[in-house]
Amino acid sequence: MLLIDTQTRTATIGGKKFAITIGRNGAIAANVKREGDGCTPRGAYGLGPIYFRPDRIALPGAWAETAVAITPDLGWCDDPAHPLYNQPVPLPFAASHEKMWRDDHAYDVVVVIQYNTDPVIPGRGSAIFLHINHGDNRPTAGCVAMAREDLLAVLQLLPEPAWVEIY
Repeated sequence: MLLIDTQTRTATIGGKKFAITIGRNGAIAANVKREGDGCTPRGAYGLGPIYFRPDRIALPGAWAETAVAITPDLGWCDDPAHPLYNQPVPLPFAASHEKMWRDDHAYDVVVVIQYNTDPVIPGRGSAIFLHINHGDNRPTAGCVAMAREDLLAVLQLLPEPAWVEIY
């Protein structure tokens, strides 16, 4: 299990610690998390699937076999009023969404934190990912982010199925 300590801003797995960033407004109990609040939801969640930019990165280990390639026409719906809220969607997409194919490197590797996924509750938050940070420790919109090399090291240590505890 990957342990995320939101107070010390560290992730621990296999006895190794990694620096992380979290939501710009800190961490919050999952039952009060809301779309757009800038908070990382506390709790225990499954991890996966993994998405990656095949033009920028080769995934290590067993996860490479099940990872989903990000393409320019992949988005993630963040519109609470849409039936595909908090799910991957094809682009173009009329409702509010995130583009997964980004100019920066944040989504070169994306691990879905299975928060608000089963069932999906409109307005409770979407697109909560473990992804690459921006290199300057800037906070996220609610995700957990870490250095590219650290995220790749974590992937090598994660068992399948994988879990994260955010506390």
